[in-house]
Amino acid sequence: MPRKLPWVLVGACVLATAGAGWWAQGTRNAAVETPVAAVAPRADAVPAAAMPANRIRESSPSSSLVFDSRREFETTPDLFVYAQQLTLQARAGDADAWWMLSRVHDYCAGFASDPAGYARDTRAIAALEVSSAASMAAARERVSARCARFMPEDGLSSRSVHEARVQAAKAGSLAAEAALLADGEPLSDVPGYRSDLVARVSASGDPQAFLALSRAMGLTASGEEGELGDVSGTWLSEVAWQIAACRLGLDCRPQGNLMTAYCAHGGICSRDPSLDFPAFVRDAGVPRQGIENLNEMVDSLLQRRRAIQ
Repeated sequence: MPRKLPWVLVGACVLATAGAGWWAQGTRNAAVETPVAAVAPRADAVPAAAMPANRIRESSPSSSLVFDSRREFETTPDLFVYAQQLTLQARAGDADAWWMLSRVHDYCAGFASDPAGYARDTRAIAALEVSSAASMAAARERVSARCARFMPEDGLSSRSVHEARVQAAKAGSLAAEAALLADGEPLSDVPGYRSDLVARVSASGDPQAFLALSRAMGLTASGEEGELGDVSGTWLSEVAWQIAACRLGLDCRPQGNLMTAYCAHGGICSRDPSLDFPAFVRDAGVPRQGIENLNEMVDSLLQRRRAIQ
């Protein structure tokens, strides 16, 4: 799940303060990006990230068609049915299915843990007299509609997100590896692993991996630029990796997954609903010199990829 961007933290804090009554309810509706310790499952156990057996249909209406898991995540109106298909593929060892399942859990966990409470909070947000309240309520309605059939018994949580990422990374998902690094739980502690992972993501051209790695390349990487590369260590670096992901094909549309997650879960909403993510960044108060630096960093990331290839 995206983190709050520094250039709009003030607005987000105003919204959070105005809605303290609903925001203080804690993890029920909070973003589920806090890393948790890995829990080693029993050899015969199904990870919590997989949906309960009684909620899985062993065949899918679309099973005879080519299932593009990434495209489906961007377009499907029903993430529950989508997650059923992913779970079947994940249990068969599909690394990308595990990764996309982690994204569904991340996207839907706030709603799924308490659908009625989520709806109450959305109504409370809509009633707030702050500029971004209507946009945030609308984004949460989109989440509610797409996640509508999930229930608390499905176990969507920060733990299930983490477990799915671990399963994905061990099965070979580069995006999941990057996400675990960003969570502070890298798959390996071997010296040189982090720089090697950054190089592999740079060379991959995988927009999901670029997005996942972006959280590790921001301010948390300050002082580590020698290992992580020149596009790291500042908040602008984090945004650069995200915009590079957009240019590589990530869903960055005005009401796409990235913009919806920022707004619904973080209160970071565009006042102009027609702006996609790159346009939103430029509209959010980044000075001209900052935009020039940002463009140079994005170009550097994409040129580096072409040079490696």
